[in-house]
Amino acid sequence: MLNLVLFGKPGSGKGTQANFLKDKYDLIHISTGDVFRKNIKNQTELGVKAQGYTQNGELVPDDVTVSMLENEIKQNLPCNGFVFDGFPRTLNQADEMNKILLKYKMELSAIVALEVDDDLLTDRLLKRGLISGRSDDQSREKILTRLYEYRNKTEPLIDYYSKINRFYSVSGVGEINEISSRLLDLIESVR
Repeated sequence: MLNLVLFGKPGSGKGTQANFLKDKYDLIHISTGDVFRKNIKNQTELGVKAQGYTQNGELVPDDVTVSMLENEIKQNLPCNGFVFDGFPRTLNQADEMNKILLKYKMELSAIVALEVDDDLLTDRLLKRGLISGRSDDQSREKILTRLYEYRNKTEPLIDYYSKINRFYSVSGVGEINEISSRLLDLIESVR
């Protein structure tokens, strides 16, 4: 089973590359953002809780996020593996993910960060907001809040996963197919 985590700042290309990897390796793509939007749209109990945070550009609390993600994993087993997009985002979520993986007798193959600088990300997100209509991508202030949250809560995962020799970094700058090629080279080297 191939289980991958893609993480990076908002707008780094996680969703695009996760879709590519999903198709390439026949994986289940679990996007935190898509799971949030689905739960919010369906007004589930967890979705209503999440909505209050996402509207302000804040990260959804770990207990809500973890519950949503575990539900997605359960609903998709058995499978060839997963590509997690935007989860875990905090040290607590990483600990909770370890518990979930253990519960379902799975392990992570690689954790890959897509690296892109903040100025390029801000431009990408504002353009995406115009196209997608996503409210969290239409305000520079909300984008800066999300980048600040990422630096404070998600970047510590680099040390966490580096200690278990599962963390890798790939440039998220360039043409989509160039980034995909970098990811494939990396994944094939760790399989």
